[in-house]
Amino acid sequence: MTTATPTNRLAMTVLTTPDMANFAGNVHGGTLLKLLDQVAYACASRYAASYVVTVSLDYVMFREPVHVGELVNFLASVNHTGSSSMEVGIKVLAENIRSQQSRHVVSCFFTMVALDDARRPVAVPPWVPTTPDEKRRHADAALRKQLRKEAVDRFEALKTRPEG
Repeated sequence: MTTATPTNRLAMTVLTTPDMANFAGNVHGGTLLKLLDQVAYACASRYAASYVVTVSLDYVMFREPVHVGELVNFLASVNHTGSSSMEVGIKVLAENIRSQQSRHVVSCFFTMVALDDARRPVAVPPWVPTTPDEKRRHADAALRKQLRKEAVDRFEALKTRPEG
């Protein structure tokens, strides 16, 4: 019997290789950001059943370095939906293949917008959390959305100030 994976979640694993490394032997932050964007895209587009684009990336926390030769496990979930947007949270775990020790190395939150074939925003199914963890993530995502809006409003106000 196969258990269906909820469409709001996605797990992907990548083996880190020497071409991903900087001179210290750690995986480049930019390489991780590219992989994070791909994971966010896969999670959001599967949930929305449409094309998606990245609108923002919030709170990227590089907690520990990722070393060449480790497995990198990306755990993504749609935490909140708007009319055409979704917040995708991603937790990244690096795993030493030999010892099977795993550690939390990166966390971040993407805002993705669903698009139709003409690349116009399209409605996404509302996400209704059911478990206590989903409800916590949903509430946290709503707060981050409000903080993003406030930051944009403050930035726009700065642009309208007279110079001098």
